[in-house]
Amino acid sequence: MATIILQKRALLTVFIIAMSSVTLFAGGSSEPESDAFADRFEELSWDDIVVEAAGSELFWYMWGGSDSINTFVQTYVADRLREEYEVELEMVPVTDASVYVSKVLGEQQAGRTSGGSVDLVWINGENFRSMKEADLLFGPYASVLPNLTYVNVEDPTVANDFGFPVDGYESPYGSAQMVMVYDEARVESPPDTVPELIEWIRENPGRFTYPAPPDFTGSAFLRHLFYYAAGGYERLLGPFDQALFDEVAPAAWQLLNELEPFLWREGRTYPESSTQLQNLFANSEVDFDMSYNPSGAANLVAQGRYPESTRTFVFQEGTIGNTHYVAIPFNASNKAAALVAANLLLDPATQFEKAQADVWGDLPVVEVSRIPGEWQAAFAGLPLPPSVLPADVLQRSRLPELQSPWLEAIERGWIANVLQQ
Repeated sequence: MATIILQKRALLTVFIIAMSSVTLFAGGSSEPESDAFADRFEELSWDDIVVEAAGSELFWYMWGGSDSINTFVQTYVADRLREEYEVELEMVPVTDASVYVSKVLGEQQAGRTSGGSVDLVWINGENFRSMKEADLLFGPYASVLPNLTYVNVEDPTVANDFGFPVDGYESPYGSAQMVMVYDEARVESPPDTVPELIEWIRENPGRFTYPAPPDFTGSAFLRHLFYYAAGGYERLLGPFDQALFDEVAPAAWQLLNELEPFLWREGRTYPESSTQLQNLFANSEVDFDMSYNPSGAANLVAQGRYPESTRTFVFQEGTIGNTHYVAIPFNASNKAAALVAANLLLDPATQFEKAQADVWGDLPVVEVSRIPGEWQAAFAGLPLPPSVLPADVLQRSRLPELQSPWLEAIERGWIANVLQQ
């Protein structure tokens, strides 16, 4: 079996490669679309866009690290696009968003302003900001999606992506919030505050670890400890402040370095990804998992990978939540098909399908009160597995995300001050 854990030096190399890679993946569309679509799409009726999408092939680049999410996209979403819109969906899995960012950027630099190989991307956070500021995105387009009416676009967690205005250049399709995962048969009373977790780690050496940034989940967990060490997140909201970062960061690095000897394998290695942390938890090598999907543990229980005694919790201080989105590159070959797919992702039936714990368990981004009555009833009747927290518990414990430059500084700081030490 291939080694799933990287040594510190190797992990640093992987991080650098991921952030600087310009590797181009295979894929693309056969007939380049005229640039004229970008100029005229707002004048088209939705029916016109649907007609234009028919018969095209859509290349959706997205994180491919979850079997359940991959299955949802490759079956439910792909089947509906094919049957209802005559669009063939090709999911292109990537391990990190930097892959498609580099790909689109490379095409821009090569003067490929149409006929691009990437039609749709699952994106958020710093990658959205980077692509938008580099003029790598098509739009604004979200307002033309009929199903956007089901979304409260005035909600700050929807209107802003990691504190950066969306401005219609991406459309939401789900919501996420960090939860901690444990097995109550192993840990009867889990620590439910950050200080209690820190104490638990010290008292139970070798039984805890977290995925190494830039893994999305590992980076989110790191921010919780950063919030704690900084005395709360409130001071960190707003534009990045280097002086403030330099003031609060040393306490975080000190805490993380003090904890490192008490981590799994004494902190000499870290899981490369959240998937690998799941394997450690499933094999009882560590006592906690963590997930940005509040229903993710239930999905793994349904698959038989996690025990029935698996439970989740959030810290009393709260846990970070955000919205996830799709966006369309500026030179996408099949923008009409991408618009149809983005709209389908907001369809109440799609939102309900992916909300089921044995499918994905993703939180809906539509406001249930806005969707048709039969779908409101369907959502009300969704069973709540023992490992899933009630929606009201999650909502009242939801913490905001920082603007993406803060995230980038925290990840770089962890590399320099924890990983390399």
